[in-house]
Amino acid sequence: MSAEPRIKRHSEGPAGSPAWPLGLRVGFWICIGIAMAAVIRRVFVLASPPQAGPPQLVALDAEFAAHTALTLTHILPALGFVATVPLVFVRRFARAMWPEWLLFPLGLVVSVTAYAMSVYSVGGWVERCAVLLFNTLFLFSLAYAFWYARRGEPLLKLRWLTRAIGILLGIATTRPVMGVFFATSRLTHLEPSQFFGIAFWIGFSINTAVVEIWLRSPRGSTFIDTWAAHAS
Repeated sequence: MSAEPRIKRHSEGPAGSPAWPLGLRVGFWICIGIAMAAVIRRVFVLASPPQAGPPQLVALDAEFAAHTALTLTHILPALGFVATVPLVFVRRFARAMWPEWLLFPLGLVVSVTAYAMSVYSVGGWVERCAVLLFNTLFLFSLAYAFWYARRGEPLLKLRWLTRAIGILLGIATTRPVMGVFFATSRLTHLEPSQFFGIAFWIGFSINTAVVEIWLRSPRGSTFIDTWAAHAS
């Protein structure tokens, strides 16, 4: 834990919210929207399975329907997590502790059920390995955030919580990647069982790398410093 950089705190909070880079802000809200839409669609499909549609999607929906209880136990807390995430970075909630503390139990349930769902991975071992790696990184980051929250170190808590959030939102980044694979399947002749794992590796790697690079950049460090001072 000593390897994590200690950022100097500002003496007082800012008058307004610290600014994210535009690209990061847009990407954040797109990921939030995609993740919520994906969960809501899945809930509706589980409640009322479609009788027709593209064969690949019908087969995929049937795969999730075969494990309805586990799927719902995973995606509903994930929906709660994603819906709560923006409150952590909204200025009016900056001094409220409940959004952050709500993320810890929700994230734990999401993580544990993700391990369970990996047993039924559509993409086989390629997808399963991606889930095991990035889910472990998510759980590790969430645990560190909780540790620093209990120790009263808001800067390090926010850094690790931001890592966890970025990793979890990687599931949203996988969706457009999967969309590309679906759209080009007539040319590539790839089935979901062949490209799901690749999509998972691409999506989660993008989010993990982008968030880590930003956190280690001067602008990212300044943002965390400023926001933690504003929230305390």
